[in-house]
Amino acid sequence: MSNAQVLSEKKAMVAEITEKLKNAASGVLVDYKGINVAEDTALRREFREAGVDYAVVKNTLLRFAMNDVGYGEFDPLLNGTTSIALSATDSIAPARIVNNYAKKLNGKFEIKGGFVEGRIMSVEELTALAAIPSKQALLAQVLGTMLAPITSLAVVLGQILEKKNGGEAISSETAEADAAPVEAAPAEETAAGEAAPVETEAAPEAEETAEETSEE
Repeated sequence: MSNAQVLSEKKAMVAEITEKLKNAASGVLVDYKGINVAEDTALRREFREAGVDYAVVKNTLLRFAMNDVGYGEFDPLLNGTTSIALSATDSIAPARIVNNYAKKLNGKFEIKGGFVEGRIMSVEELTALAAIPSKQALLAQVLGTMLAPITSLAVVLGQILEKKNGGEAISSETAEADAAPVEAAPAEETAAGEAAPVETEAAPEAEETAEETSEE
């Protein structure tokens, strides 16, 4: 390959990195040392799932790209092994994932520096930023806070409804009991089981008058 071709490819790579830096909401520079294939594969998978662009870049090419977008402050950091994690939409994801792997890999994966929304960030600032929950976690917390009163109201309404239905059941039973026909008291019966006849007595005066009339 001729020198002209090599130079052309390098220019194309610098242009590509420059474009990514311009569109990035955040980026983190990483010093990686001796991570194995399995660790690198897991790391790249997590970055990909979070929508983070991760790549190992030559310091010379990255330096040109950084200077093209006004990040000349990173020049002292561009030595040794360097990779970069960029996100166009999430300001926290690159720092959070890099920080998590820095803890897991214990010295094989360390933050060099980075930027968020155009502001240069120190290692300490990026570490603090990494502690902020992800967008999904924050949304879950917000939704949980919003739904808590609704859930409580639903529980209260359910209890009221249960009590109301219970009261209606009791009222219905009481009404049925009140509406039941009252049976008449049985008439007095004789020892034989028949109703006792009612005896009537003639007035004594009427009997005497009848006897007098007969004698006459």
